Amino acid sequence: MPITISGPVGITDVNGTAAAPAITGTDTDSGMFFGTNTVALGTNGTSAVSVDASQNATFNSTGALTLPVGTTTQRPTAAAGQLRYNSTTGYPEYYTGTYWALVSTGINASPTQKAIFGYGNNGNNTIFYSVTNLVSNTGVVATDTTGVGTARTTYASAAGYGTDKAIFAYGYTGANVSMSNLVSNTGVVAADVTGVGTARRANAAAGYGDNKAIFGYGLTTVVVSLTNLVSSTGVVATDTTGVGSARYILAATGYGADKAIFGYGPSGGNVSMTNLVSNTGVVSADVTGVGTARNAPGAAGYGSDKAIFGYGNAGGGSSMTNLVSNTGVVSADVTGVGTARVELGAAGYGL
Repeated sequence: MPITISGPVGITDVNGTAAAPAITGTDTDSGMFFGTNTVALGTNGTSAVSVDASQNATFNSTGALTLPVGTTTQRPTAAAGQLRYNSTTGYPEYYTGTYWALVSTGINASPTQKAIFGYGNNGNNTIFYSVTNLVSNTGVVATDTTGVGTARTTYASAAGYGTDKAIFAYGYTGANVSMSNLVSNTGVVAADVTGVGTARRANAAAGYGDNKAIFGYGLTTVVVSLTNLVSSTGVVATDTTGVGSARYILAATGYGADKAIFGYGPSGGNVSMTNLVSNTGVVSADVTGVGTARNAPGAAGYGSDKAIFGYGNAGGGSSMTNLVSNTGVVSADVTGVGTARVELGAAGYGL
C-alpha cells in the first residue's frame, strides 16, 4: 500500500545501497538510495545516476543521455545552460545566455535574422551613394537611410562579425579607399574608420570562426593577394600578404560552421580556384580545377554547414552552380539553374 508523508518528517536510517535501495517499487533491486550528502538512483542492482553535495550529477551508463527534442520554434524560454536537440537543424544546441549555439562548435545556432544593403552607384559610376536599407526578419526592405559614411561603390564588400553585427569596408570613390564602417546589432552604421589596410576595391568578404570576419584580395592598380582579418569587436587587422593567387571580382562565404572560402575571379584571365580559410583565419594555398573558371559569381552558406557558388561571367553570363561540402570540397558544375547572369549577390536565409 502507498505511504503518505506530510509535514516536517522524513524517512531516516534507511540509506540503502544500489543492490538494496532504501525506496523501491515492486522491483526491489531498482529504486532510490542515499549516502553522505548524496542522492542516487539504481537500476537492476547497480548505481545509474547520483547527485552529490555540490549538485554535480554523475551518470554511470555506457549508453547515452537522451536530450529533450524539439524544433526551432519549440525552443523554451531561454536561460543560460539549457541543452536540447534541435530537430529542425539536426544538431544539439545550448543557450549561452545570449544565443542558442551548436554544441560541437559553439557556433550561433540562431544566426542573425536581419540584413542590410549598403552603398553603390547609379549604374554608370557618375553618382556614388552613402545609403543603406535595412531588411527585417520578415524580408521587408526599409526606406533609404542616408549619410552613412563616405559614398562609394565598386564592390564595397561586407560581412557579419561578432555574432550580431556587420562591417562594410574598402571600395571606390573616384579612388580606392581604405576605410570601414561598423554596423550595430540594430542596423546603425558608424562613422568611417580609415587606414584599415591597403586601399582597394572589388574584393570579397566572409565571416569565419563564429564571430570574426575576413576581407580578401581585390584591385589596387593591380590585382592583389592579401587579406585583412576582423576581430570580434570589429577591429580590422593589417594586411596579410601572399595568400594565394592575386585576383579580384571574386566571391566568398562561410562554410563548415566556422570556416570560410574564397572562390573564382580573374587573375590575368578567369580562374577556377578556391582558397579555404581556417577557423583561425589562416588562408590555405590555391585549390584549382573547381569547376568552370569565371568571375563575379555569388556565394552563400546553406544547410547549416555547407556553401554554394553560383552564376558569374565565364565569357558571358553563366547558369551554373558549384556546391561546397562541409569540408570545403567544391563539386562539379551543375548547369541550367535559372537565368544566366553576372555580378549578383547571394545570402543564406531561413533555419
